[in-house]
Amino acid sequence: MNICLLSPPYNSAVESIFGVSSPPLGLAYLASVLRKDHKVKIIDSNILGYSMEDVRRELKSFHPDIVGITSATPSIPNAYTVAKIAKEIREDCTVAMGGPHVTFLPRQTLEECKYIDIIVKGEGERTVEELTKAIERGEIIRDAIKGITFRKGSQIVDNEPRPLIKNIDEIPFPSRDLLPTHLYQFNGFRYTTMITSRGCPFRCSFCSSSRQFGGYWRGRSPENVLEEMRIIRDDYNTRNIEFSDDTFTLDQKRAEKICDEIIKQGLDVSWGASSRVDTLSEKLVEKMKRAGCWIIFLGIESGSQRILNAMGKRITIEQVKKAVKIVKEAGIQVLGSFIIGFPEDTVETIKKTTIFVKSLNLDYAEFSILTPYPGTPIFDHALKNNLLLTKDWSKYTATEPIMKIKGATEKQLKALFQKAYISFYLRPRILLKWIKNKQLTLVKSATKAAINYLKGI
Repeated sequence: MNICLLSPPYNSAVESIFGVSSPPLGLAYLASVLRKDHKVKIIDSNILGYSMEDVRRELKSFHPDIVGITSATPSIPNAYTVAKIAKEIREDCTVAMGGPHVTFLPRQTLEECKYIDIIVKGEGERTVEELTKAIERGEIIRDAIKGITFRKGSQIVDNEPRPLIKNIDEIPFPSRDLLPTHLYQFNGFRYTTMITSRGCPFRCSFCSSSRQFGGYWRGRSPENVLEEMRIIRDDYNTRNIEFSDDTFTLDQKRAEKICDEIIKQGLDVSWGASSRVDTLSEKLVEKMKRAGCWIIFLGIESGSQRILNAMGKRITIEQVKKAVKIVKEAGIQVLGSFIIGFPEDTVETIKKTTIFVKSLNLDYAEFSILTPYPGTPIFDHALKNNLLLTKDWSKYTATEPIMKIKGATEKQLKALFQKAYISFYLRPRILLKWIKNKQLTLVKSATKAAINYLKGI
């Protein structure tokens, strides 16, 4: 069968700010499972600069039996359009959709878009393998396939979840050869992402990862990780890698072993990873530096201990300060992420956060407005208390107020969000560093944000 896996056209606010577009690893993993028995094509619409008409042209040319679409919450409307186009081109094709949004709202998704036949929930590798075999045999989808929600006549059937893959070393490496790898760049150099673990045991109110993977964390073996890194370097001439794990350093011993192997094998790559502030040590960070780590992403979220406690972050302000100090002293850059607009936030606590951000020795800061994504505890809270300002998924970009809070108006939140970026980045130290490192995309983004803020946009 011809199977087309597709990421819909979508203008990401984060990508426009930092000038980075990441490959759709989820689709590349599914392709590796499917391609041994089928002809598989991946379309990453964003990196290719595709419009909907470009997508239509590609689908018409490939004439797929199955179209698999991935989508995050804000790109769901565009994903629906792609599903419609697929059915217009070939009415008898099967349209399936996956991703965190549809995993948590499978029934609602099928009700919202009549062109989607099947929802693949959660971890998809084993599910799509079983599903495509059933479709190829011409079988009507049966209740026995775990991990799907589907149409059965006029009814919608929501099957039980599929158990997680315990040993993720068993999953084949993603099919990067089906992606335009030369187009993924950061600061003028080839760049890619990979994952060394799946899941998160923490249950922060704003994040769906713990629910999506049942709160379980599973790490790949250091040997398996190094093998993929060598392939990325040797086969794709890429030496800049971002580990896209929720928390690369959760198992510190495993993280150290990965670093040991990179050092031992002399793998000349530059990489970054995400961490919690309470899963770092001086020993680990120093080893990460020797192994080629140049940046660590820290989820700090707030400068108010009261707000950190309310969101269930389970970290302290002192732990934040200590972690940043450890990382900077090791010679690694730090990107801190921050969220404003929690139910307990006020104008004062948000201002406290922006002051705290500038007091830390950060190289980069990423700000967002609290967005209650489906699958998060905060989404459940917002629904229960009628706090959602809109259910227009396209507005769930983390740059617009989505939820009512008592301590600040929508207008105040938007202004504080813009001011947070401007007050952090339009400082001589930051701008001079960007210019020195020839990071002109970031300079342009910061300047544009400042102009828009002054215009009141």
